[in-house]
Amino acid sequence: MIYPYSSYGVSPYAMYWIIFIAIAILSYAVEGNLKRKFSKYSKIPTRDGSTGFEVACKMLADHGLTDVKVICVPGRLSDHYNPQDNTVNLSHDVYYGNSLMAAAVAAHECGHAVQHAQQYAPVKVRSALVPVVQFSSQIVTWVLLLGILMVQAFPGMLLAGIILFAMTTLFSFVTLPVEVDASSRALAWLQHRSSGDKTTMDASKDALKAAAYTYVVAAISSLGTLIYYIMIFLSSSRRN
Repeated sequence: MIYPYSSYGVSPYAMYWIIFIAIAILSYAVEGNLKRKFSKYSKIPTRDGSTGFEVACKMLADHGLTDVKVICVPGRLSDHYNPQDNTVNLSHDVYYGNSLMAAAVAAHECGHAVQHAQQYAPVKVRSALVPVVQFSSQIVTWVLLLGILMVQAFPGMLLAGIILFAMTTLFSFVTLPVEVDASSRALAWLQHRSSGDKTTMDASKDALKAAAYTYVVAAISSLGTLIYYIMIFLSSSRRN
C-alpha cells in the first residue's frame, strides 16, 4: 500500500488480510451450520403435514393480510418478502415442503409482511436507506479505488468513498433488528399454532437462529471492511 504502516505499527494491508481471513472463517462456519440445520430440520415433517405455502397463507390470514400473495421462486434459500409488490416469495423446497424448516422459513418471511403492514419502525428506516444504498453500491467500489490511488493528492476522494460505504454498513446493522423481529413474530405465531409443542418450537428456534447468524456475519464483515478503509485514511492524514 502507499502508506505501509499506521501509527499503531500495523499496516492497513496487513489489517485487511487479518479481517478478511477472520471473517472468511466465520462466514464458512456460519454457512456450514445453516446448511446442516436446513438439512436436519428439512427431514422432520410438520405435525399436520402443512407445506410452507399453507403455513404462509394461514399466518397471513391470521394477521388479516389478505392482499399479500405467496409465490414460488427459483433458487435455494432465495426466500424473501418483497414490499414493492406485496409478495412473500418462497423457494421451491420451502413452498412445497412440509418440514419444520419449511414452516419456520415461511413464517419468518410472513413476519416481514406483518412488519410492513404494521409499519415497524426499523423497517421504515431500512426502506428509507434502500435508495441511498442502491446508489452508493453502484459507485462505491470505484470511488474507494480512486481514493486509495489518489490518497496523497486528493484524500477527500477516499473520505467520500468511506461515507458511501458507511451507508452500506449502516444498512447491514439496521437489517439485524428487522430480521430478529421477523423471527420473533414467526415463533410467536408458530407457538400458538402448535399449541406450545416443544419439539416444533425448539426446532423452529434453532433453525431461525442459524439463519440469523448469516446477517450478523454480513454486518461484521461490512464493519470490518469499513474500519480497514478508515485506517488507510487516518494513516494518510497523519503523514500529511
